Amino acid sequence: MPAAASPQSAVPVIGPADHARVLSRVLLGPVIKGPIVRRPKAVGLAERFDADSWGVAEMQRVRARYGAGPVQLRVAGRRVALLLDPEDVHRVLNETPGTFSPASLEKRGALNHFEPKSSLVSSSERRASRRPFNEQILETARPIHSHAQAMTAAVTEEVSALLGHADFAGVLDWDAFAVMWGRMVRRIVLGTSARDDEQVTDDLRRLRERANLSYFMPQNRGLRERFLGRLQDYIELAEPGSLAAMVAQAETADDIAPHQQIPQWLFAFDAEAWATFRALSLLTAHPEAAEMARTEMAQAPDLPFLRATVLESLRLWPTTPLILRDSTVETRWRNGVLPAGTSLVIYAPFFHRDDETLPEAHRFSPELWLRDRDDTDWPLVPFSGGPGMCPGRNVVLLTSSMVLGELLRRREFTAQKPLNTDPLPGTLSPFSSRFSVRPV
Repeated sequence: MPAAASPQSAVPVIGPADHARVLSRVLLGPVIKGPIVRRPKAVGLAERFDADSWGVAEMQRVRARYGAGPVQLRVAGRRVALLLDPEDVHRVLNETPGTFSPASLEKRGALNHFEPKSSLVSSSERRASRRPFNEQILETARPIHSHAQAMTAAVTEEVSALLGHADFAGVLDWDAFAVMWGRMVRRIVLGTSARDDEQVTDDLRRLRERANLSYFMPQNRGLRERFLGRLQDYIELAEPGSLAAMVAQAETADDIAPHQQIPQWLFAFDAEAWATFRALSLLTAHPEAAEMARTEMAQAPDLPFLRATVLESLRLWPTTPLILRDSTVETRWRNGVLPAGTSLVIYAPFFHRDDETLPEAHRFSPELWLRDRDDTDWPLVPFSGGPGMCPGRNVVLLTSSMVLGELLRRREFTAQKPLNTDPLPGTLSPFSSRFSVRPV
């Protein structure tokens, strides 16, 4: 292990061989799978080789060789620092957006394809008004949104239609689940009349596919304007019970750009679909937990165990594997200094699945989420953390736990390819999961 650096020296740069290993085993996988919209074939290939387990093992090796302090890489002309210690993760997340900006260079390049005025990629001045607007509409502090009744109705009706299809087909697969999920999300966010507006979802998907390549893909401004214009139409329609209606009724400053905050909500719901379908895999592999979840539906919409199950799905298989921050000033660390403009990388699978530190790393442990957590805890960051935590966290957890519970309340499911639970795999594709269906 290298000697500790003096406080005035730079954070150590890892050697060429370590560079190659980190790039290939840690950073390349999320890019190939699709950072903004997943590529199912690439995710399937990653599952076959259990790619995320290789990433975690490589991070453990780097920590053992270089110590707990951050380490630097040089990537395409960028100064990148990998975080290896929970204390540093808490620091970066808690000092967002001041010292560490969430509007990283890579994130701006990607999200500018479909939401250039989103809070996530705004300057600190614009973020100061756009972030509170998001929190107001999404009711960030409330576990149960004030529109819970309308959301529950959308969930119940769309799951009912899905189960009718599954009963006829004899199987529940990703394609059918994704169609149901899209209809539900459009109803919740845009209004009931948007249920069958697959064009708006397809436009966003096409823009997100371009965003996978960030600055390397030219922006399709015409498609973006059509998509954003359609969102504005739904705001003006303001259907009761929708988030779009809340946007229409909110008092906003000119620089907030309300319609450009909505794409991120749709984006977050998309990732939650993967988590929910994986959570179904977890529950089919743990029948006692499935029965607990089924029983809990009697107290809907307050569903702590189902929420914990979805959070476990997100811990085991993070939908945002790379949490990025750019430093706005020079920062000092235990092993040296990083200049302003450094990209700080939190590799979530490492902190979620580090079996050298976390006893529950590779097993289903919903109890992790049923106790109070604070900033001294080992960092589990399925929705990021600190002031930059996802403002829609409670909305997506409410709806995903309701979908999962409604499925279990009405049917029993058996995975056609049983999930290995000892240990749970490091990578799991939701796109190839299939479940046999029978009455409860």
